[in-house]
Amino acid sequence: MLTSALLSVGAMAGCSTGSAARKSALDNTKTAIRNTALTQDRRDALSPDDLLKIAKEGNERFRKGEQHPRDFLAEQQSSAAGQYPAAVLLTCIDSRAPAEILLDLGIGDVFNSRVAGNIINEDILGSMEFACKLAGAKVVVVMGHTACGAIKGSISDAKLGNLTALLAKIKPAVNATVYHGDRSANNYSFVDAVARTNVELTIKGIRANSPVLSDLEKAGTIKIVGAMYDISTGAVEFYDSAV
Repeated sequence: MLTSALLSVGAMAGCSTGSAARKSALDNTKTAIRNTALTQDRRDALSPDDLLKIAKEGNERFRKGEQHPRDFLAEQQSSAAGQYPAAVLLTCIDSRAPAEILLDLGIGDVFNSRVAGNIINEDILGSMEFACKLAGAKVVVVMGHTACGAIKGSISDAKLGNLTALLAKIKPAVNATVYHGDRSANNYSFVDAVARTNVELTIKGIRANSPVLSDLEKAGTIKIVGAMYDISTGAVEFYDSAV
């Protein structure tokens, strides 16, 4: 659990070096019930790579049904005075893909911007810039998922009110996906391939359209990565996308 590790770092703050605190956080796999929100010191004790490692471990716990216990009411109450999330996620609205649960996270751990097809626009980018430049988040994760309805709709050229314009933003991923075989929405192998391409193009779009985030990444302050969630297995695969 991300916050369990951060709480461990906070406890070590007065008697350990940064690297020792990070090691303690990463090694800490069994903790008491989490009942307090993140502090700036706890979050800042871990690097972007550390945070990604913890997120991966959280997903592994989810898949095994071994999530760490937490008191959500206590988290809510302790986070009321302020927030220090460690990451910002861009995920799909699909009800089967709640990122905080999939990664064993709690209240105050991450910002999560959800929109069909995990696409970007000025509002999403502005939210990410706030999260990273002003609020101190260290990781940007763009997470797609298998069997995505928005991807299927874009492949099929679906038309419906404002949804039409949203699906048009996914069309470049449909066209850019190299696939030999049935390129229809009925072929879930193709749908999933487009979903992955869509994540990759979204990351490129973040870097191209947000100098704020691009500069933070080049400076090593943040890391921007992609992820794919398999709704059949519960597994989240993280992967780097080259700058």
